[in-house]
Amino acid sequence: MFENNQNRTELSSLGEFGLIEHLSKAIELKNPESLKGIGDDAAVTDTGGKKLLVTTDMLVEGVHFDLMYHPLKHLGYKSIMVNLSDIYAMNAEPKQVVVAIALSNRFSLEAIEELYAGMLMACKQYHVDLVGGDTTSSNSGLIISITALGTAHADDIVYRNGAKENDLICVTGDLGAAYMGLQLLRREKQVFLENPTVQPEFEGNDYLLERQLKPEARKDMIELLKKHAVKPTAMIDISDGLASEIMHICKQSEKGCMLYESKLPIDQKTFDLAREFHLDPTVCALNGGEDYELLFTISQGDYEKLRSEADISIIGHITAKEEGCYLLDKSDHKTALKAQGWDALKTF
Repeated sequence: MFENNQNRTELSSLGEFGLIEHLSKAIELKNPESLKGIGDDAAVTDTGGKKLLVTTDMLVEGVHFDLMYHPLKHLGYKSIMVNLSDIYAMNAEPKQVVVAIALSNRFSLEAIEELYAGMLMACKQYHVDLVGGDTTSSNSGLIISITALGTAHADDIVYRNGAKENDLICVTGDLGAAYMGLQLLRREKQVFLENPTVQPEFEGNDYLLERQLKPEARKDMIELLKKHAVKPTAMIDISDGLASEIMHICKQSEKGCMLYESKLPIDQKTFDLAREFHLDPTVCALNGGEDYELLFTISQGDYEKLRSEADISIIGHITAKEEGCYLLDKSDHKTALKAQGWDALKTF
């Protein structure tokens, strides 16, 4: 039984990252093989040759996904992608995944086969082996927990804490599309609940829906960086929103940053739908989350190597810690960045 403590602290007051920081204070690494623990996209351990990287993500029905509009095959694919993305964010190569699921009796064998078909499709496409896991029952819905294992040479691994003053801030792809895909799905769900005879209006928004339902980890960008002999000084994947992620890099690196609104890569479909929903496209790009793009910093000396790559945008630079973290908008007005992206514990 939990203690009846009148001085109870609500988890929502801490948020996900506040809870992680609080719990990690009591954790001490005792084994010399444990090279990197809590605080990055993956843990790093020494196996005597290449370094082994380990990361885990959990997807919970009703918190991370809604099966009313998330097909099981897509969900299986996405559950693998979000873990592979963490391995790539360390500049490493994923090799294996372990899958654990808890499910209620409302799921049939055929439904679980669909879920695993999506997982296996992702594994095949990214040359990753599904090597084990666990299955158990759940009193409420579906819970998916994936652990991904990857490898890298020690000199190739990129952490969040290596950003240096005057480094350039880069991001792959475009931002905010997954968030707008989610808004579209939620709108059409509400319309359906009010009138089940009405057909959903998804025409012309395939890109946004795919970004939400079937994201892709940026393996291609890791390969491109190696092709150009560029090793980022710091890197993270964008799962919780650009603002949140750049602040993680700045905190770990003990630096500040300046982002430029005019440089943020926002797809036209994202921009148009955000306006239709009376949302600010820049806010969607900063705080939407689930883009699974790579955010990284490079030395200015590597600029020429990447300047012609259309799928990489330079969106700002690293500053001294005391200068803080800011966005310079299109009117040349500075606004302090706030981590307002996805936080599961804030839903409590």
